[in-house]
Amino acid sequence: MAETDRAARADDEDEAFARIELSEGLIREVREALDEKNRVLAAALAEPLHPADLADLLEQLDREDRFSLVRTLGPRLDAEALAYLDEAVRENLVRDMGPAGAGAVLAQLDTDDAIDLIADLDEAEKRAILASLPLPDRAAIEQGLAFPEYSAGRLMQREVVAVPDYWTVGQTIDYLRTRPDLPDDFYDVYIVDPGFHVIGSVPVSHVLRAKRGTTVADIDLHKMRRIEASTDQEEVAFLFRQYGLVSAPVVDEEGRLLGVVTVDDVVDVIQEEAEEDFLKLGGVQESDVFQPPLRTGRQRLPWLAVNLLTAVVASLVIAQFEGAIAQLVALAVLMPIVASMGGNAGTQTLTVTVRALATRQLSTANAMRMLGKEFVVSLLNGGVFLVAGVCLALFWFGSPQLALVFGAAMVVNLLAAGLAGMLIPLLIDRLGLDPAVSSGVFLTTVTDVVGFFAFLGLAVHFLI
Repeated sequence: MAETDRAARADDEDEAFARIELSEGLIREVREALDEKNRVLAAALAEPLHPADLADLLEQLDREDRFSLVRTLGPRLDAEALAYLDEAVRENLVRDMGPAGAGAVLAQLDTDDAIDLIADLDEAEKRAILASLPLPDRAAIEQGLAFPEYSAGRLMQREVVAVPDYWTVGQTIDYLRTRPDLPDDFYDVYIVDPGFHVIGSVPVSHVLRAKRGTTVADIDLHKMRRIEASTDQEEVAFLFRQYGLVSAPVVDEEGRLLGVVTVDDVVDVIQEEAEEDFLKLGGVQESDVFQPPLRTGRQRLPWLAVNLLTAVVASLVIAQFEGAIAQLVALAVLMPIVASMGGNAGTQTLTVTVRALATRQLSTANAMRMLGKEFVVSLLNGGVFLVAGVCLALFWFGSPQLALVFGAAMVVNLLAAGLAGMLIPLLIDRLGLDPAVSSGVFLTTVTDVVGFFAFLGLAVHFLI
């Protein structure tokens, strides 16, 4: 009978989970309820959702309905949902909630999420929201905001489990059971000296396995990597990925414990950094799905202007061979193919190189070896497309001389594309700049200029 009851309860739980999963149908129902001004129904549909799904639902609504739903949910709103929201959506929603409403949400969050929530607001808005918070919460958030943006100090949560080095395991376990202000989730207990300097860490599992009378400092301390508060978040992500960390203490310049960075925060950083590199390779500074058109256009404009200038450079090369193109129209037909092949080949190398630089797989120590590899790869691909290009041009125009010129130009541009795709981001990185930001524009210029110059130059020399 008990087994049957347990199975029934499990089935009920599975059914409940299926009912609260976000779907197109549920989004449609919430929208219809809001359109009909039935906010109570909309809130009842949204409340059981996981915070991440609730964030997705809020992003699907327009600004007015989004605030209406949040206001109706009131205290039942899971504050964590705001941490999952797109930055632009979250910024607007926090403004709509007002200082008191935003402050009530911030008080429920860990300091790292709370800081992320208000970091991009105007100073006046920040002050108004912080003024509505209890003094301890306000002090913690203000201290976090004092650290540089994208640093470990901003990323860390100040709620940390730390015990003196002279405590026993029994005292530590009793402390963990009775303290109401500990983090909801934690992995390590940090051991500190009287000056609050971190001297080691012990996984919670090791504490539970040890005898109650054992001093925590005598437990086999976990290998630990201290992270200074000023460390860039990209460096933090590298350390976690490189050494398989689950959490790491954040310390000040004198080694005193300030907070802790956990793996869930680092996963977000890794995703943000990868997304940022991906967007920058396309000439976009940030995701603008939820941005207003004017702001989106303003963000995309600069690199379009740079691209226009580089395109003019390529056009000037073509203009030098205007007479040759007029005499042999086939050159105008085949010319874009040469440039396009070089651009695609260069983009392949560029993408791999930028990622290798970000993950530190590529450095000055192995740059020449990798450059040699790219030269060989470009040569092999060039040989394949030499044959393909000759056959294409011969079939299309029936001219063996034109076919050979076309194939040779393809080889030259593929070689230039492979080398440029690696050298350009390496050079930009050595200059201390972000290679993901501008490499694509310069690469396109190189492949266009070399492709046009090689093809038209060879054509003038051998055909005209």
